[in-house]
Amino acid sequence: MGKDYYKILGLSKGATDDDIKKAYRKLALKYHPDKNKEAGAEEKFKEVAEAYEVLSDPKKKEIFDKYGEEGLKAGGGGGGPGGAGQQFFYSNVDPHQTFRMFFNGADPFAMFFGGEGDDDDGPGVGFGGFPGLGGFHFGGAGMGGRGGPQSQMQRKKTQDPPVEHELFVSLEEIASGTTKKMKISRKVLNPDNRTTRMEDKVLTIEIKPGWKQGTKITFPREGDQSASTIPADIVFIIKDKVHPVFRRDGSDLLYTAKINLKDALCGTTITVPTLDQSRVRKLQLNEVIKPTTEKRLTGDGLPFPKQPTKRGDIVVKFDIKFPDTLTKEQKETISSTLRV
Repeated sequence: MGKDYYKILGLSKGATDDDIKKAYRKLALKYHPDKNKEAGAEEKFKEVAEAYEVLSDPKKKEIFDKYGEEGLKAGGGGGGPGGAGQQFFYSNVDPHQTFRMFFNGADPFAMFFGGEGDDDDGPGVGFGGFPGLGGFHFGGAGMGGRGGPQSQMQRKKTQDPPVEHELFVSLEEIASGTTKKMKISRKVLNPDNRTTRMEDKVLTIEIKPGWKQGTKITFPREGDQSASTIPADIVFIIKDKVHPVFRRDGSDLLYTAKINLKDALCGTTITVPTLDQSRVRKLQLNEVIKPTTEKRLTGDGLPFPKQPTKRGDIVVKFDIKFPDTLTKEQKETISSTLRV
């Protein structure tokens, strides 16, 4: 004689969907092996999951109501194991996955210490078999509760601290904006909601033009998963790559032009590069250039983060090369020329 799934759930034939959900909820919490260490509890937990998988599926339930367990094994043929048709493999379900899916991935044991009761049953059996803590209900198939002093029984999960990574970006990328794809490795929960496995995930970062060094991009709860904590946020912090030509000062770019003493005193025209390698700027120096002199090339810097259509400047500083030695005649000429 086959299994009676109604009897396993403590129901009679003709039970409604709500009756089936309520019965499974009560018995799954009662016999869950994490909370009930009694002999036979784990097997009972599996039976309850199997019964729920059949009776909660309209097609399987219809076959079971007509032909019993043997009809399911025969794929609905009704003639016992020899019947033709596709088997449902209902007995191979993972009871922990059924439990996790029923509670929408939440851990009811982390939220409540009370048991699962029934309006007509009186005090239920508490989680882990503790009597006298029953009488609390979960609404529907999820975790919306009714009844009982939840505020005294709730245990909030804490979140792991943020995991920070430096993200180095070139000035050219900051000037135009770019997309970075960062691969992270993290622990993820298996369907049993207890054990974990390693998994790679690619996070896409849209870097906007003009973003400053130190800008943080946060991916909420993308860290390691566990049954007892909330995953950490993954945070990427923008860092400027060292540039061979420019240094950054906010939205300005600092450039140092090397000129000799003659050009500093007599004037010259220099070429200043830009981040757009196909374009340069000409800067004419007519006045005397001192070591503290600065020149600005307006609008050739980086975009302003909040106004990306506007840009900073290239600030030109000067490194004046002095001669190592002077002849006597050169000294006399300079002395005569610069005499005040």
